[in-house]
Amino acid sequence: MFRWLTLVAFIVAAAPAAAGPADDGRWYTGAYAFSDELGGFRILSATGTGTRADPIIIVQELETANPAMLTIYSALPINPTGRLGEWVTGMMHLRLVTVNNSGLPWIGFSFELQEIHGVPSTFGDGLSFDQRRTHSGNVSMNGFTHFERIFEPYDRLEFSAGHVNPNDTVYFRFFISDFTPVERFFLLQDPVIPFS
Repeated sequence: MFRWLTLVAFIVAAAPAAAGPADDGRWYTGAYAFSDELGGFRILSATGTGTRADPIIIVQELETANPAMLTIYSALPINPTGRLGEWVTGMMHLRLVTVNNSGLPWIGFSFELQEIHGVPSTFGDGLSFDQRRTHSGNVSMNGFTHFERIFEPYDRLEFSAGHVNPNDTVYFRFFISDFTPVERFFLLQDPVIPFS
């Protein structure tokens, strides 16, 4: 029995733990801080530096089928030519692991970038889902088989051709680029539900 408890204690101590939110309610990882302050979902963990090899991974639970806004803050100084993960460069590989706790199935999902809360990002603000590349290999997901990047009149990433049942988990991986980095921006998350 003692060996078993020692082994469990060793495994728990050796496992990398995702830190909880800071006193300000934000989850700090890499060069950024993430917040669920606008409601509709809750962040469960945040890890990673934001590089391709070590993407920022946000584990979250959407509690409704309504749109939810993830607020992203600069946690380090802005330096567009700095090293990814050590400075806010405006470049971030992001993976969202999302639990559908809305009680409804999702038949699609979309993300929209906003530099100003409530105002969709446009081509001119520099914030996008990797708009400088025509064919991005930086997008993947499970639960859906098709995605489309839309750059005008707003920066949106739409996933379709699939479904996510209540209490199931889906992941989305994509690259966010901002050639004029700012202190704060927003990621609107919008599940699509069936209608009759």
